[in-house]
Amino acid sequence: MGGKITILKLGGSAITVKKKAFTPNLNVINRLALEIKKADVHPLIIVHGGGSMAHPIAKKFKIKEGYKRRGQLMGFAETHYAMVKLNELILDALIEQGLPAVNVQPSACVVTENGRIRSMEIKPLLELLKLGCIPVLHGDAVFDAVLGFTILSGDQLVANLAVNLDAERIVLGVDVDGIYTADPKLDPKAKLIKTMSIEKLKDIQNKIGNSLADDVTGGMLGKVVELLPAIEQKIPTIIVNATKPNRVCKAIRGEKVAGTVIQ
Repeated sequence: MGGKITILKLGGSAITVKKKAFTPNLNVINRLALEIKKADVHPLIIVHGGGSMAHPIAKKFKIKEGYKRRGQLMGFAETHYAMVKLNELILDALIEQGLPAVNVQPSACVVTENGRIRSMEIKPLLELLKLGCIPVLHGDAVFDAVLGFTILSGDQLVANLAVNLDAERIVLGVDVDGIYTADPKLDPKAKLIKTMSIEKLKDIQNKIGNSLADDVTGGMLGKVVELLPAIEQKIPTIIVNATKPNRVCKAIRGEKVAGTVIQ
């Protein structure tokens, strides 16, 4: 395999049009594929979110809360299918750039317990990395040993993989420049926090909990808190704006780039 692994998370907010249900942002997806090709970073694992492709379905059928009625089964199936369709678009873009990207479906290799990963079969993923392929995973509707089923966020997947594979770095690509002092989409006075300590992150978590959650897998706070196990292992983590050209390319190379570094 050679070298330590870089894990790139492509947030659903960046790769879909969040305010328009079931709409991928093909311009961003294609540009990111080009940037990943240009960066030439190996080994690399990509994980992506669902954004407007899957969240509306998951929310409507309350998939995250678990199985409570038979009518949810179609919601479970549709949520997974929406993620598969978005994953195919990402694979199309990567393969078009000559990158050996291969889907690894979490629903086929992960079992959760009360929403947390209980077990994950990673041997096929490791073999793909040894061959020089790029595994592409995604948030998914998965079997849960207690709830029946639930939503597994891409952020939890990233943290789990980073810790178990001792990743070199995590790059979280979203639709804002990083963590701000307030919501930059609502407050023009919000300031970008360029570096954040793990202690400060925990302090914010304790003060406001998940009150900032704005989708079925949590808002920005929820996404960053999911990465705490990896951050605690001193795995460098940076949040960058994937909707702005070359930021992801620079970040996965380990170059200096605008964003928020958590350390």
